[in-house]
Amino acid sequence: MPNRVLVIATSQVGADEIRATLASRFAEGADVRVVAPASGVSRLEWLTTDEDAARADAAERADEVADAIDAEHVEAEAGDVDPLLAIDDALREFPADEIVVVTRPDDDASWLESGSGEAARERFDVPVTHLVVARNT
Repeated sequence: MPNRVLVIATSQVGADEIRATLASRFAEGADVRVVAPASGVSRLEWLTTDEDAARADAAERADEVADAIDAEHVEAEAGDVDPLLAIDDALREFPADEIVVVTRPDDDASWLESGSGEAARERFDVPVTHLVVARNT
């Protein structure tokens, strides 16, 4: 049975950074689902449920990350604005063996993204790896 890896890309991360950071994580035959939470919303947008632009950005981000992953089977989708809820939703359909949360450093992270790696470790019974990448300029 292939290794099932759930990748949560909480912010814009360059394809080169993804390749360098994740390339060795996927054994041959890995089954990967990339979920990009629509976490690019401001607090006001979140309160008013004005998330359309953030969801469009998340879908684009998920596709870019998926394209950068060299695995046999990769799916991509946008997820909930809250990264932990996005993980919950994904695990219902994709019972992962491992979760990889990719974020920017907390100093550069959005308000929804900050702390999501550690929170995922505490919340889920699946091994969680938190990868921090430099801000995409």
